[in-house]
Amino acid sequence: MSVRVVTQSEVPALLPMGECVEVMAQALATLARGEAVLPLRSMVRLPDRPGLLGLMPAILGAPKVMGLKVVSVMPQNHGTPYDSHQGAVLIFEVEHGCLLAVIDASSITAIRTAAVSGVATRALAREGAGDLAILGSGVQAVSHLEAMATVCGLRRVRVWSDQAANARAFAERESTRLGLKVEPVTSARAAVEGADLICTTTSSATPVLEGAWLAPGV
Repeated sequence: MSVRVVTQSEVPALLPMGECVEVMAQALATLARGEAVLPLRSMVRLPDRPGLLGLMPAILGAPKVMGLKVVSVMPQNHGTPYDSHQGAVLIFEVEHGCLLAVIDASSITAIRTAAVSGVATRALAREGAGDLAILGSGVQAVSHLEAMATVCGLRRVRVWSDQAANARAFAERESTRLGLKVEPVTSARAAVEGADLICTTTSSATPVLEGAWLAPGV
């Protein structure tokens, strides 16, 4: 049996955000019905430096497949040419255990994580919500903006990063890519005041968001 190899650059075309939102909605419903096996992920931490190897297995009832995502998490890669999350998703058929596909995990992680946020936003955001604040300007900020644009009619987008230059670059790039006006702001408070949608996509180890800043019903 041949094994399909899907590279990082191929994933976005095969898994558009809109389709991934629907797939994740179906997956969450499947899990809620007890038709999927999803144990807690396990992690092995590097003994001599920051970083870990994470293992995330699952078995799906329909279609009947087994999967494993293995990913390295290297926080020291922020600001370098290397992604902080790198890995692969392995897909197996269940009858004989044959490996069907090896898929680069970087793009899948970015798209899938944001798609779940999209499912939650579609279910929980108040009607007409469209004023978005994004805290952070990295990979997850990019994918979450796309997810929010997919499930909501965005009227306004503000982005904040503790690196002001990154927020400005994000705003310029994403405004062009998505055809939305993205406004960089100089503080987290300026981003979230009056917003009815907030995506926290920062890896900050210290709090960046105060509850007192939030509008009622956000």
